[in-house]
Amino acid sequence: MRRRTIQYLVVLAVVVVCAHFYFSPDPLSLPHTPDWLDLDYRPGYAGADAGKDVLGVALPPVQGVGEDSGNIRVGAGKTSGIKEVGAGAGAVPAGSGHGMGADIEKRESVVGAFKYAWSAYERDAMGFDEYHPISRRGSNLAGANGIGYTVVDALDTMLLMGLEDEYGRARAWVEKSLDFSKGGYVSTFETTIRVLGGLLSAYHLSGDSLYLRHASDLGTRLSKGAFGGSPSGMPYPQVNLGPSAGLGAGISVSEVSTLQLEFRYLAHLTDDEDMWWKAENVMLLLNRGRLENGLAPYALDMATGEYAMSGIRMGSNADSYYEYLLKQYLQTASPSLFSPMYEDSMQGINDHLLKRTPGGVSYIAELLRSPGKDWKKCEPTIDTSKNSLIITCSSWTPSPKQEHLACFLAGSLMLGATRVHLRPGVSRASIPPNLDEELTLTGRRDWMNGVRILDGCMDTHKTKTGLSPEGVNFRTENDKPMDREWYIRDWTRNSRNPVYDARYMLRPEISESVFLAWRLTGDQKYRDHAWNIFSAIQMYCRLKSGGYATVLDVDSVPVTHLDKQETFFLSETLKYLFMIFADENVLDLHQVVINTEAHPLPVFKPTIKPKFTHYQ
Repeated sequence: MRRRTIQYLVVLAVVVVCAHFYFSPDPLSLPHTPDWLDLDYRPGYAGADAGKDVLGVALPPVQGVGEDSGNIRVGAGKTSGIKEVGAGAGAVPAGSGHGMGADIEKRESVVGAFKYAWSAYERDAMGFDEYHPISRRGSNLAGANGIGYTVVDALDTMLLMGLEDEYGRARAWVEKSLDFSKGGYVSTFETTIRVLGGLLSAYHLSGDSLYLRHASDLGTRLSKGAFGGSPSGMPYPQVNLGPSAGLGAGISVSEVSTLQLEFRYLAHLTDDEDMWWKAENVMLLLNRGRLENGLAPYALDMATGEYAMSGIRMGSNADSYYEYLLKQYLQTASPSLFSPMYEDSMQGINDHLLKRTPGGVSYIAELLRSPGKDWKKCEPTIDTSKNSLIITCSSWTPSPKQEHLACFLAGSLMLGATRVHLRPGVSRASIPPNLDEELTLTGRRDWMNGVRILDGCMDTHKTKTGLSPEGVNFRTENDKPMDREWYIRDWTRNSRNPVYDARYMLRPEISESVFLAWRLTGDQKYRDHAWNIFSAIQMYCRLKSGGYATVLDVDSVPVTHLDKQETFFLSETLKYLFMIFADENVLDLHQVVINTEAHPLPVFKPTIKPKFTHYQ
């Protein structure tokens, strides 16, 4: 009886869906679905505030560096026994030539901001991992021993901007002072994406074998330390680079799945099969334990490699897992390995995380585990009131919180739609893409979701400073109407400290998605958004004494600063803003994949045979 009921439900669902697509003039605009699932797409819509300066004031002048940055290819040596595949690509690879020219004045303003931030670091803290611009000092992440986080993280930005003098001094420091043999534990994740990724990117852009030698040394230490003695095949979250020893019991899904781009490219360059297979095996383990809805809880058990009971989100501890599902495929065009995981996860995001406020602002929700429920199960059911098939995950409860980090997803969806979901016979999407003629239905869905999520992320810049906070809660049907469709929640009680979610930490994720949206559409509104972001940073994060600092409360003017200039401000935020105002020839997105720290790595055809030809 139960089997017959299930068969009836499936047949009914198919009939309903087919009837909708046959009779509806716009089958992707679903009248019987919640507002947040309505896929109506308005390509010309820029919002009521499009093109307006969020500050309403003139930007103080910033010293530029001249109109023509030029290409750089410095110290391109060769290392015996190491392949030069992908090296010497130049700072500005050939672009797609769709005619989006540079906005020279704004581009050079961003270059000037980089020089301002870098010169303060170089003056006060050269060689230290991190910079504290208010106290004008540096600090290291592994006690007394630093490994050049800030220097290495900024190398490729200098190359792309054409800053020969600054780059020359940074390279000299790498040559004379960079040493990974010192003791002290560092984050496997952060060291991989920032330092290993930075070295590999600098090598790719310059062809300088100095960077490949250091990358090979660091990669070997990370590989041995993170995976050596692992009970599950998952990498330890911390590594002592001196003796190459790992440490840690708990680990997140983003930590284990955000080393594959870097490890695979280095393994390709050095013919290191063991390094390649270690990175690949992690993805095999993650695939085996995924939930039925295609999503992944962010916590893992180091001892078993299995998912632990935790939340599902696109923010901290999870974001780059979803980001790298797409980018691992793009790096080597290996659909048998990564496209199923990517496809399932994007479907899960569409079904369970994509929400819309009563005022029509889209956002990415988090899922919290419901007590007493089987958190691994989801069930297909028929909603008779709406004649639609839905997948119910009663063990998970949506939360309207969205971190700034989650805004990477908007650009990732748009990129995936134009690279993975092209119709047969379409080799490359137009700019902007013709949704009906070039993209599949799934591609249209992902593209429209990305556009809407980015609109929602941009909405969070409607603060007194024009800066987006670290996290917001979006309004639901249970909330009273308010001036904005979101609010900043105080998660502590009776705290005298500023609300943590109210701060702006110089983060890049919205700028990253704006960059991808600009490159994929050529729509001026995205350059306008980028200039508003940059203007707000200049007004409220720039310090008179030099450098830039975190703002503690984006809704409080005058602002209060936190004494830290994040390394990703140099490697990501300013790089993405620079590339938005540079011409399209600065990095061809068909020739590179950009790691989660904004380090471009080349697309390549692997010579190492995959150990796993399909997921088991």
